[in-house]
Amino acid sequence: MEKIKPLSDFFTAIEKDYRISPMHIAIYAALLQFRSVKGFINPIFVFSSEIIVIAKVSSANTYHKCVQELHQYGYIKYKPSFKKNRGSEVHFLFSVDADN
Repeated sequence: MEKIKPLSDFFTAIEKDYRISPMHIAIYAALLQFRSVKGFINPIFVFSSEIIVIAKVSSANTYHKCVQELHQYGYIKYKPSFKKNRGSEVHFLFSVDADN
């Protein structure tokens, strides 16, 4: 139960945020899933192609738009790498410890 706390905290934070769509939620949840597979590290380094598959997003443009918005809205800190051999950096800003 403790491992879902970051997702629970995210849902609490977005409860009254009209800007957040189901696509934002899917991408955030996919980022959390990717993070859990990597051992709950923060930040994570991801390629859009990895997250698109997990989130069931059909467009790279949609992914990039939503990740940028999650960054702008203060839910994550996102640093795109623009390099084919290095993933973009994503910092989680809510309950980032696996023990929380």
